[in-house]
Amino acid sequence: MIPAAPPPLSPGFHAVPAGHLAAIVTALDMHAPRGTPPRPLPEGYVLNQQKSPSNEWYLALFRAIGAPWLWTSRLRLSPPALTAILTSPDVDIYALHEGSADGDPVGLLELDFSTTGQCEVAFFGLVDRCRRRGLGHPMMDFALHHAWSRPGVECVWIHTCSLDDPAALRFYQSCGFKPYARQVEILADPRLAGILPADCAPLHPLL
Repeated sequence: MIPAAPPPLSPGFHAVPAGHLAAIVTALDMHAPRGTPPRPLPEGYVLNQQKSPSNEWYLALFRAIGAPWLWTSRLRLSPPALTAILTSPDVDIYALHEGSADGDPVGLLELDFSTTGQCEVAFFGLVDRCRRRGLGHPMMDFALHHAWSRPGVECVWIHTCSLDDPAALRFYQSCGFKPYARQVEILADPRLAGILPADCAPLHPLL
């Protein structure tokens, strides 16, 4: 979750420490379902819930989807901390499979209900070869239908950043989310620490 009220930056330029990245984070939310029926997935794809997946399975899919966008939060967790998330009754994890439920996982959807009255779409993504195949909107339709079906949910929210797919912000808005906060995050470059390969995300040069 993004901090509720970090200290504001003054106008002007601000130095980013060596070995770090700066990301502009945008948070978006919605406070009522859109009332439109979920669109079906294209033929040949299946979305299945993963009950208590192993750390190894989850991290392999997380890396496959997130490495080009420098996703690192789950990679930095200790094994017990990650297991606690993956087995939490407040976290629902779904994998999009290609071909059948036994096919290769090519998409990840993670919904976090741990804050009363809220659902965070914590992770949402596809491996690179499955992007632009008409999978995003059906996956998000499913996510929103599932979130609003949970008793007591009054808000569904998500965040993205300038390290992410440039189309992500526009996509979330097309799904009905409204931007409500913008922040700057400074984070250690995971490529320098060996958490991700040095050739990941070439649009963001190593400094």
